[in-house]
Amino acid sequence: MGLVWVYFFSLFVWGLFFLSPVCGSAELKVLMDLKASLDPDGRFLSSWSSDGDPCSGGFDGVACNEHGKVANISLQGKGLYGSVPAVISGLKCLTGIYLHYNFLTGEIPKEIANLSEVTELYLNVNNFSGAIPEEIGNMASLQVLQLCYNQLTGSIPTQLGLLKKLTVLALQFNHLTGAIPASLGGLSMLRRLDLSFNQLFSSIPTKLTEIPVLEVLDVRNNTLSGNVPSGLKRLSGGFRYGNNTRLCGIGFSELSNCKASDQINPNRPEPFGTDPISSKNIPQSANVKLHCSPPNCKSSSKSPVAIVIGLIAAVVGATIAGLFAFSWYRRRKQKIGSAFELSESRLSTDQGKDFFRKSGSPLINLEYSSGWDPLADGRSGAGFSQEVPQGFRFNLEEVESATQYFSEVNLLGKSNFAATYKGILRDGTVVAVKSINKTSCKTEESEFLKGLKVLSSLRHENLVGLRGFCCSSGRGECFLIYDLIANGSLLHYLDAKEGCGEILDWPTRVSIITGIAKGIEYLHGGKPNKPALVHQNISAEKVLIDKHFKPLLSDSGIHKLLADDVVFSTLKASAAMGYLAPEYTTIGRFTEKSDIYAFGVLILQILSGNRRITHTIRVGAESGKLEDVIDEKLSGNFSNLEAEKLSKLALLCTNEAPAQRPSMEMVIQELTKS
Repeated sequence: MGLVWVYFFSLFVWGLFFLSPVCGSAELKVLMDLKASLDPDGRFLSSWSSDGDPCSGGFDGVACNEHGKVANISLQGKGLYGSVPAVISGLKCLTGIYLHYNFLTGEIPKEIANLSEVTELYLNVNNFSGAIPEEIGNMASLQVLQLCYNQLTGSIPTQLGLLKKLTVLALQFNHLTGAIPASLGGLSMLRRLDLSFNQLFSSIPTKLTEIPVLEVLDVRNNTLSGNVPSGLKRLSGGFRYGNNTRLCGIGFSELSNCKASDQINPNRPEPFGTDPISSKNIPQSANVKLHCSPPNCKSSSKSPVAIVIGLIAAVVGATIAGLFAFSWYRRRKQKIGSAFELSESRLSTDQGKDFFRKSGSPLINLEYSSGWDPLADGRSGAGFSQEVPQGFRFNLEEVESATQYFSEVNLLGKSNFAATYKGILRDGTVVAVKSINKTSCKTEESEFLKGLKVLSSLRHENLVGLRGFCCSSGRGECFLIYDLIANGSLLHYLDAKEGCGEILDWPTRVSIITGIAKGIEYLHGGKPNKPALVHQNISAEKVLIDKHFKPLLSDSGIHKLLADDVVFSTLKASAAMGYLAPEYTTIGRFTEKSDIYAFGVLILQILSGNRRITHTIRVGAESGKLEDVIDEKLSGNFSNLEAEKLSKLALLCTNEAPAQRPSMEMVIQELTKS
């Protein structure tokens, strides 16, 4: 036995220390094979390089976990038109696969089922064909399976009933046939089941009524028949069954009462309905794997000695592997940490462009939130679910659908901590969806929830309205849904060139100044349901202009959600544009007076039509030389009296001494005084 120990010890040491470099590059090789298959002409994944590091942040759509293994592939809406190769199964640590909203073809490889850690599989809105691999039923960690809007054929595998953690199963808009497997009724965590717009037949299994948390069952536009289980009445509007002419049932407004021949025989197995059970009548979805009996199973040829030796070797190998892995992990973690600090530092305003090309940070907890807001189900100690109206909470599916799964076509802009997308809600409302990475948010959940409460309480005609929010710990992001403002930011109208149709006339400029002031006054004024609030980041970029040229302040209160270093990082831009009050460098905090200073800068910008407030403009305001202050593109079409009053107000608001600046209440009084 001593020789056996030495042999296996040597074997494992050799394997670990000499093969580990090969294993380290194995994922890179898989990614390059994946690139070749997904993007045959190399048009969209040019950042994936054979000599690169997938975990450095340079691989578009790739996120790694803390161990330096690829955890997420997020390539939704990229225009990919290849196929998914079987080699993807080599990325053993994948937890999320997001390939939706592309033009991918071919069959879904059955090897994808070998990815046992995947919780979210999004292959929807592509051109996949062939059958749904029954092997997917082995993906025990799967919580969301989105295969809708493809060209899939065949039946729904009964093996999907083994996915006990599944919360969303979306198979709509395919060419699926056969019956609805009764095995799906065993999915105790399923909330949404969408089988609509297929060619499914037979009855609706009664077992589906046993799913305790089911909220939506959509079977519209199939060829289903028979009696609808009465238990589905509890879903109310969540049960959608239109365009199945042979369905019947009591208590469903669009269905007729059933005849005796339509009743389901409880003694016959579902979902076969009342047809005689025969081999030709068994639906394609009734696939059953037979377990072999002893006479038909091959017996093991391994002897007891071999088993003992194998066990000893496994123990020794595991011990050595553990020691080696711990050493490797510490070195790798240091490497990942350095890369993260370099490529995704929240203190840099220059790196927002690449930061949000990944779906989630590799260094955050990638647990899944079932697609619904995890902060609104009463689990939080802050009592947040009782404090904010339900209407503010969007689910992840709504946000993804509105933005076409965060397609770059809908990208409106990026900053150092957020990316903003255009979206269209189901009711046709056009919105702006601001995506904030979890790593940029406050780490204390109670503080984050308080911040959300503040944002949801802000309501004023001169503030951009928050319609709602959605937090997904699975994606590692929080989404704020705002009204989309038609004419962009005030910044667009500064330094405007003549003949471009972007020159604001004098009455509009005065109206914009007054509207901004009213919005700031609302923030500063405390009310029973809204505490006094300092904006902290007032600038021309944060003033949005609607179709009636009314100004609306954006990002009001958003600092309440953000980590301190993220808030600090925004100061560089404010300081560079002259909005940062001089006393900040002394006291290191924002006050209402710092907002008023930034407002004074805005007045001078609007009067002059310039982004930069030059020495000449300020001296002109001090000396009363309006020709040095007022935008020459107005060609003299302005009120001297109003211009003089506004110039003096701007100087007063930008006084070096905070105590000498007026309150916003005083500013409003001055602006509205005739």
